[in-house]
Amino acid sequence: MVKKLFESIGSFFSGGDQIPWCDRDIIADGRKVSPSAKLSTIGCEREVADADTEERKDESIMRLSWALVHSRQKDDVQRGIAMLEASLDNVNSTSTSPKREKVYLLAVGYYRSGEYARSRQLLDQCLEMQPDWRQALVLKKTVEDKIAKDGVIGIGITVTAVGLIAGGIAAALARKK
Repeated sequence: MVKKLFESIGSFFSGGDQIPWCDRDIIADGRKVSPSAKLSTIGCEREVADADTEERKDESIMRLSWALVHSRQKDDVQRGIAMLEASLDNVNSTSTSPKREKVYLLAVGYYRSGEYARSRQLLDQCLEMQPDWRQALVLKKTVEDKIAKDGVIGIGITVTAVGLIAGGIAAALARKK
């Protein structure tokens, strides 16, 4: 019982979500050999540059966008958001990357950049397109938990500040007497 309490408190303050991260070497423009797998992987940026058809380029851009919004680097996340927003303007019925996935990745990007309200709006759009989409439902719960946690922390800071001010006033009044 006590262990669960400490785990929940730790989870509350750590903000641990289950969204995967992406390393920069996956995004990178060059080739890299994985020492563990002995496989050569092509960075997503190189894959986009090397795409020989529109369909392959569209698929490569989706992989690059995924990698960018899942990056630990804020500038990568912002770049991914910009790419996805630009590509949403070009979504048509022949696109190999459905609008739903792009909107979801945008929600991930906004979540990673701390814009939780915008992320929640985009997730609502995803769920309008497919109400039972598990990934979107899980991320929406994560976003709502983060919004609630930030609200609780904000209230705690406000209460602490008010308490300190009231204590300071009380101490000043006590000295005057």
